[in-house]
Amino acid sequence: MLNVKAPDEVLEIISKLPEKLNKHKLSLPFKSETLKTSDAIGRILAVDIVASEDVPGFDRSTVDGYAVRASDTFGCSESIPAVLSLVGEVLMGESASDMFGADSVLAVGSCAAVSTGGELPYGADAVVMVEFSEDYGSGMIGVFKPVAPGNNTIFRGDDVSADDVVLSAGTELKPGDIGILSALGYTSVDVRRRQLVGVISTGDEIVDVSIKPRSGQVRDINTSLLISAVSSFGAIAEDFGIIRDDEEAIRSSVRLAVENCDIVLISGGSSAGARDMTARVIESEGELLLHGIAMKPGKPTILGVVGGKPVFGLPGHPVAAYLVTELFVRPLIAEFMGAELKRSSTRAKLGEAVSANHGRAEYIAVCLDEGIAVPVRGKSGLISSLTGVDGYICIPRDCEGLAKDTEVVVTYF
Repeated sequence: MLNVKAPDEVLEIISKLPEKLNKHKLSLPFKSETLKTSDAIGRILAVDIVASEDVPGFDRSTVDGYAVRASDTFGCSESIPAVLSLVGEVLMGESASDMFGADSVLAVGSCAAVSTGGELPYGADAVVMVEFSEDYGSGMIGVFKPVAPGNNTIFRGDDVSADDVVLSAGTELKPGDIGILSALGYTSVDVRRRQLVGVISTGDEIVDVSIKPRSGQVRDINTSLLISAVSSFGAIAEDFGIIRDDEEAIRSSVRLAVENCDIVLISGGSSAGARDMTARVIESEGELLLHGIAMKPGKPTILGVVGGKPVFGLPGHPVAAYLVTELFVRPLIAEFMGAELKRSSTRAKLGEAVSANHGRAEYIAVCLDEGIAVPVRGKSGLISSLTGVDGYICIPRDCEGLAKDTEVVVTYF
């Protein structure tokens, strides 16, 4: 605990974990799974998506009207309309070549009726909206507004061209991406498997949330808190229960969690002293990478590797456990899933002066009120200090505090 790491150093360790695990030929959870395309929203692509065909696969109209040669409409107006010969209609869902013949070309001075989305006959390069035309009868159509080549049309391959890399591996799929995959005929897609995170809560004083605690006991807040946090990061959490303050019991639970999960979170048992069991278990079962971060709250945080899996020892205090999970577990989950870590923030003025402990980065939860960041006062053990907060500010470790009205960066939870 005397050789604590700065938060930036911890993030550097986390960013190099995949390389470290790979170097030692330890298990890496970079596996993929195949999902139905419509079920893949929000998931991370495991492979590049290369178009095997043009989209659309034919020239098509974007309006109801008449497919024409644009040059036949040049100079026309309401007083001097262009008069074109109607050769027929391209029905929706039908091929123009089927309607007019495979070798048929729209002749000069001719037009063909088309609906929105209908195929243009070969030779047509624009569409006149029906509003700017008049049917004179006897197969003659008057056009009184000129069109330029490409007007009211989408040409073959305008959306996607064959052999284009449409979506790259690592893309988080959004509704529009699902649409592109469907347009290319993908009924299923390979995505990164969601990380499975094991959650262990330790402490003789911890009881299940369904039990009314006796004096000296507290309900298990951390399990529900961490499971919900992990789920919000796009991973899947598995509850390994409440483990008493017994080193062998913790060891057995860690082994089980490591065997079944990609990442393991242990809350409690990380403070220095006789009951510092988590660090001893991790060190005896694998490798201890760090014990202690120069931050408040969250100083006693542990990170190690057991059985090729990252194992975090989190503080027992809920607010500290949640903050450490947000700051360090979330980036690791993103790293393992090949996803981009996205954090949103805003600038605001500090609503009141705050002091800080020199030598440790201090994270303070805040509520935003019309551009003012109002610090939420509370100790790390008080879960109510997380209720209704918008985000947090960080006071650097070399700063003793910030004055009221100081402009700060608020990072949203």
